[in-house]
Amino acid sequence: MKKLLLCSVAALALTACDKKAETTSPETEIKVSEKTIAAPRPELGSFGLDKSTMNEAIAPGDDFYKYMNGTWLDNFEIPAEFSNYGSFTVLFERSEERVKSIIEAAADKRNEAGSPEQKVGDYYASFLDTDKIDQTGMAAAAKDIAYIAQIASTEDVVRAFGSPALGASSPIAGYVDIDSKNPEAYIFYVTQSGLGMPNRDYYLKENFADARDAYKIYLGKLLTIAGRDNVESRVAAIFELETKIAEIHWEPAKRRQRDLTYNPYTLDELKHNMPKFPWDAMLDEAGLSGQSKFVLREHDAIEQLAGLVTTTDLSLWQDYLLAHYLSEHSAVLSTELDIASFEFFGTALSGTTEQRERWKRGVAAVNGALGEAVGQVYTEQHFPTDSKVKMEELVGNLKATFEQRLDGLDWMSEETQVEAHKKLAAFTTKIGYPDEWKDYSDLQIIRGDAFGNSKRSNVWEWNEMISKLGQPIDRNEWFMTPQTVNAYYSPTRNEIVFPAAILQAPFFDPNADAAINYGAIGAVIGHEIGHGFDDQGRKSDGTGLLRDWWTKEDTKRFQVKADKLGAQYATFSPVEGMFINPELTMGENIGDLGGLTMAYDAYKLSLNGEEAPVIDGLTGDQRFFMAWAQVWKRKYREEELKKRIATDPHSPSEYRTNGIVRNMDAWYAAFDVKEGDALYLAPEDRVKIW
Repeated sequence: MKKLLLCSVAALALTACDKKAETTSPETEIKVSEKTIAAPRPELGSFGLDKSTMNEAIAPGDDFYKYMNGTWLDNFEIPAEFSNYGSFTVLFERSEERVKSIIEAAADKRNEAGSPEQKVGDYYASFLDTDKIDQTGMAAAAKDIAYIAQIASTEDVVRAFGSPALGASSPIAGYVDIDSKNPEAYIFYVTQSGLGMPNRDYYLKENFADARDAYKIYLGKLLTIAGRDNVESRVAAIFELETKIAEIHWEPAKRRQRDLTYNPYTLDELKHNMPKFPWDAMLDEAGLSGQSKFVLREHDAIEQLAGLVTTTDLSLWQDYLLAHYLSEHSAVLSTELDIASFEFFGTALSGTTEQRERWKRGVAAVNGALGEAVGQVYTEQHFPTDSKVKMEELVGNLKATFEQRLDGLDWMSEETQVEAHKKLAAFTTKIGYPDEWKDYSDLQIIRGDAFGNSKRSNVWEWNEMISKLGQPIDRNEWFMTPQTVNAYYSPTRNEIVFPAAILQAPFFDPNADAAINYGAIGAVIGHEIGHGFDDQGRKSDGTGLLRDWWTKEDTKRFQVKADKLGAQYATFSPVEGMFINPELTMGENIGDLGGLTMAYDAYKLSLNGEEAPVIDGLTGDQRFFMAWAQVWKRKYREEELKKRIATDPHSPSEYRTNGIVRNMDAWYAAFDVKEGDALYLAPEDRVKIW
């Protein structure tokens, strides 16, 4: 996917062109013949940095995150509808507004039946028609509720678990993905599931006692709305059941282990190991009756969950299914259910005090159901072609830099370096939008049927997913829409993906100083490349095959460095009494450190041997690191922060900034950080991996 030498040459050619823009002030005028035109200005500040967020009373070496973002953190109030707010959210809201315009244009006119415009417009209009939703109310769900009520056997229970049309929760769930041991084929992965709260910690740890109380209240509201009697005792039984499920579940950090979560089973082995669980019934209902091979992620947990299914009273499973069914469909069944859902998921779990406007949630619903139909128009209107070209050049720079760094590693043997180069050369990069778009022609959307549209969309997604089984790998497939503000690396595909919506300031601005782009999107690119070589990504080779291609000695040396970084993060406490879990966040922390390190080298390479200009009193190195801190500007509500500590493999923003720069020698030199400063680490304590 990359030609290293070629990338290096392209990068140097690119930077020679960019350098002129860097040294030209945004106010400078450029003379073309006899005409005078204004030079393009960056979106933020005079060179790509918003200095109004800074608190220069804080020494960079004491708290670099607050040095860059302190004034903003002190004065910004998180909007009532958000659990957190930062640089990502600014772009999210911009994308949301743009998508709204696209959707409303479709909703406000008559479209040809079956066209993408008809589906997008009618889905959105139906979601917004709360009068119609409330008028129909629980009658829309009457058939499904009756289906749950007639459950009379364990076989009936597991059919309900497997039904994509029902769309309720199940202790055992699954999905289709590339087979990690056979990257040219798809396979069905079976995984633990079934909890109404974010993960097992919420049921088992003291930190979340308030959340448990709120969840019981929520379950009570669901059953009351459904007209059930003896609500209190039913809620207690459901909660006890989910607590048993939580006790069986693997911890989040263990679920990251790619080698531990690959456990192949044949159908005969499933039946032999879990003889009382009616696998045929569940698989048949899910459209998987022809499958004979599976991968169990948390194999021993799934065996225990299968046992729990067969030993739990049918009436309890009926209550469990009903509550989860209503929770899953709350937004399109009634305002009463919708409010109850927000009070729990929005307020109790995330701290938000105001539900997002219906149109905003409608945009999210359309993005979820018909995201690529919207994304095709989004990219035509909001993603310039030259942005894709410049991103390709930046990616080339980062790859070339990593290529060089691989050869200079003192802890990696030549044998492993050869394999690492092969993997890097095999990387695929996707930028902006897919080359081929999803075909939604088989998805029926009916104006005025919000509940039905949601269900049909869920079934369509499921059927589209399982239809991959037995088919060639779709290398064009994307797992984020172009209007998503994010990026990702896929180990089974060995690809890095950057949707259009993230390629905006503060991440990427073609008119910004090069140091800003390298410290922001450059570090993001490096982060995603680094995922191919982090503690889990390194377990797959360049073809996506799950195999150990490192020598044992290299693995030991790598682990020493990873553990050293983890020990640093284990001391960080975002909320009193709660510390970052270094096992859960290890991959992302390594990604951040490697990404910023690669980006710094790529920035230096881009200067072509020249000194970076001083702009507004700031050196190139200072601007580079400040851009990194600017990207992670974010403020959290405490409930949201607690949830992220328990569930999120990413460290909170403050530590994605401070926890990384303190390990880079160049940062110390750029800001004259010395012993005695709060973030100071002795040179021998600084972690250098990539």
